[in-house]
Amino acid sequence: MAYRIEVKEKATHLRKQGYSIKEIAKIFNIAKSTSSMWLSGILLSSRAQERLKKRRILGQYKSMETAHKKRVVQQKILNNEATQLLSRILITPEICKLCCALLFWCEGSKSTTSVKFTNSDPSLIRLFLNLLRIGFKIDESKLRILMHLHEYHLEKKQKNFWKKVTKIPFKQFHRSYLKPNTGKRKHVNYSGCVSVSYYDAKVAKELTTIYNTFVQRGVG
Repeated sequence: MAYRIEVKEKATHLRKQGYSIKEIAKIFNIAKSTSSMWLSGILLSSRAQERLKKRRILGQYKSMETAHKKRVVQQKILNNEATQLLSRILITPEICKLCCALLFWCEGSKSTTSVKFTNSDPSLIRLFLNLLRIGFKIDESKLRILMHLHEYHLEKKQKNFWKKVTKIPFKQFHRSYLKPNTGKRKHVNYSGCVSVSYYDAKVAKELTTIYNTFVQRGVG
């Protein structure tokens, strides 16, 4: 296809100003290959190169923004699906026992003399205790907490935090274990790690048995 000389001259002018080959092809409604053939040999000034650099950065930003919006939409869809799934499941003591057993096997001690669950995630600690309380109707006086803290932690502050998370009174907290720290690195918003213990061999054995039986049966 033949193009008027004025189009090529205007394209050359824009190229020297720092417009990309793709931009010029779009402006004059010409093929990108044609734009490249016309303009690939043109030397660009430092000003033109700076414009192209800024355009690339802007393009990358827009691409990231588009990807982020896509992830937000996908997450909303997943959230809705998860909500619908859970709404169809009746939360019974038996379901709580099963979920508690699976968590216990993943993050708990494998002792059958007591139940011990250790983690630094407050949500997971809260969930495990809720499942344990609903599934087994436990004796709250048998619960104990051991905090594993770094030397930079304020023990009183962390005690208050974990008391609120676990709903276990201060009198059932063991003496905290302080882990040495060089002081060079501090984990932001890290509240330490806690071990929740429930001293009841019957419950520990039942959790282990439920897990083992579930694994042997599989899902089939």
